Amino acid sequence: MTLDDIRADFALLDDWEDRYRYVIELGRALPPFPDTLRTDANKVRGCASQVWLATNRVGAAGEPSAGDKLEMQGMSDAHIVQGLIALLFIIYRGKTLDEILKTDAEGIFASLGLKEHLTPQRSNGLASMVKRIRSDAAEMLAA
Repeated sequence: MTLDDIRADFALLDDWEDRYRYVIELGRALPPFPDTLRTDANKVRGCASQVWLATNRVGAAGEPSAGDKLEMQGMSDAHIVQGLIALLFIIYRGKTLDEILKTDAEGIFASLGLKEHLTPQRSNGLASMVKRIRSDAAEMLAA
């Protein structure tokens, strides 16, 4: 699944109830999140629901480089938030750490029309998840 696939699918869905169901289905397709990763360090602050994100640097053998990528795992106890996590992972998949820092995920959500259809709490939670992913990428890039 790519961002272009999501845009195309959204264009086919006429109302927001269908789009919400679609986002929820994306979240259901995420791999299971190991209980061992449900730690305080992986918990995302600023979300109304429970959200955990775990990231790892992935790159070629040897010294870390700016071309390394971010492997992400996540989960939420709220179905729609789980779907938002899945969308974030699709947005960032395959990008280098530097590209992640340059990607306007919130702008992409706005272009899909999602941002205006989220409650203020969900929008704040989304911003917290984006901030966390960007922060992890920045820390890894600086290491």
